[in-house]
Amino acid sequence: MTPTESPQTPPDKGVLIQNVSKFFYPPDQEPVEALKPVDLQIEAGEFVALVGPSGCGKSTLLNIVAGFDTPTAGSVWVDGERVTRPDIKRGMVFQQYALFPWLNVHDNIAFGLRQMGMPAAERDRIVNDYLELVGLKGFAKAKPAALSGGMKQRVALARAFATDPGTILMDEPFGALDALTRNFLQQELLRIWREHRKTVVLVTHSVQEALFLATRVLVMTSRPGRVKLDLPIDLPYPRSLTDPRLRELESVLLDALHDELRKTYGDEQAALVSD
Repeated sequence: MTPTESPQTPPDKGVLIQNVSKFFYPPDQEPVEALKPVDLQIEAGEFVALVGPSGCGKSTLLNIVAGFDTPTAGSVWVDGERVTRPDIKRGMVFQQYALFPWLNVHDNIAFGLRQMGMPAAERDRIVNDYLELVGLKGFAKAKPAALSGGMKQRVALARAFATDPGTILMDEPFGALDALTRNFLQQELLRIWREHRKTVVLVTHSVQEALFLATRVLVMTSRPGRVKLDLPIDLPYPRSLTDPRLRELESVLLDALHDELRKTYGDEQAALVSD
């Protein structure tokens, strides 16, 4: 979507990014342009994945949508409200879990519900439902230090969904996990998303992960980041990475990414990085 196409009135549901740009100003250095003006509309219930070269502004854009950072220009609207700060209506899942180490699993999941002022009985009911949903019913009293990485991330997923936010934002949530755990949690995430149908925005370095999960994949350019390619993934779930249709889409995404890597690293280094 171009700036002139952006609607004047934000929709009641979904995410609207209007003409968002971002500069950073390091001390005694030239300003760094992280994002060129980005215009993007994400419909309610979509699962959108952002991919692009390292440093292209994917996480910066996600943090602006979350309210952790502010744009230099432009605005972001989520479910009809302008984003000016973090809000419990937008759930966030990080790569490094971000659990409270002094709280047990139950209380980590209940944290946002407690902040909302929800009565204890209702809070416990919701937490127990999510403990069962993510397969951690027997670990309610365990502290994060006693959990594996995959279990910690399941707690983080449960905590993000438990407050019933309209939008879930995910920054490389499975990047630190081994391949088997990563695949298991990808399937868990799909199961939860298909059941609750939240709007999901996922930042990932993995083209295969994006294709396995998303209804739409956005390729960002090298810094300063902007949307280079907006590719719908109109394939049924569950998906197989050996599906020829998926392999064709993978080739399209990799070609677009290779162009950006070449701009960053040059032809020879880009070939090494993309391999």
